[in-house]
Amino acid sequence: MLASMTEKHERLRKARIDAGYRYASDAANALGITASTYRAHENGQNDFGLEEATLYGKKFGVSPLWIMTAHIQATGDGAAGPSNGFSISHDEHQAFDSPNARIGDRITGVGRRIPVYGQAVGGVDGEFEMNGNVLFEVLAPPILSGISKAYGVSISGDSMWPRYEDGEVAFVDPSRRVKKGDYVIVQIKNPKLDVPLAYVKRFLRWNSEELVLEQFNPAKELRFKATDVVSVHYIALAGNA
Repeated sequence: MLASMTEKHERLRKARIDAGYRYASDAANALGITASTYRAHENGQNDFGLEEATLYGKKFGVSPLWIMTAHIQATGDGAAGPSNGFSISHDEHQAFDSPNARIGDRITGVGRRIPVYGQAVGGVDGEFEMNGNVLFEVLAPPILSGISKAYGVSISGDSMWPRYEDGEVAFVDPSRRVKKGDYVIVQIKNPKLDVPLAYVKRFLRWNSEELVLEQFNPAKELRFKATDVVSVHYIALAGNA
């Protein structure tokens, strides 16, 4: 029986260690995802599904089905769940003889690289010129692997600490509708520049007259004329890339 490891995040941790990745951050780098995203899955803070389990299973050499259910079954590339120190009872085999999900050979979109925009130093409120300057490229995290216009933004300064730290990358889904409380990157026209200024803030409201954002350090509201707003894009996740 798997008495000591009944949760899938515990099995994920064992698979990572058995695969030779001493630290979670090392595994995240090898997977091409942010360390904070992977850690949240491994420590049980955030749930994950079959798509992520398939990605992890292929990298760690175990069956995604074993990660999800503790059932040992060979995958398409021959990888199976760990057997050292584990045994599956007859009843558990019976319970999972007919899995209710099909595990594909690969995940569409994994491995696509996206640009990261920004500047080494931001303004007073962390703003920077959105001039198309690509700092570097990173692998798209799984949540954005199918979003054709996804991109990243390098955080400058501590105006949004503790939510975002200086140097982190915010991964952006420009196709998702934003609502109050979401974290966003906005582009605002500036009459003194040929390119807009970009701000990473918390979205409060946007109407025909103004866009209102929240900043943490120093705590205040930023207000912009609605006619000056170029875009408001949803930040899906952030972390060290």
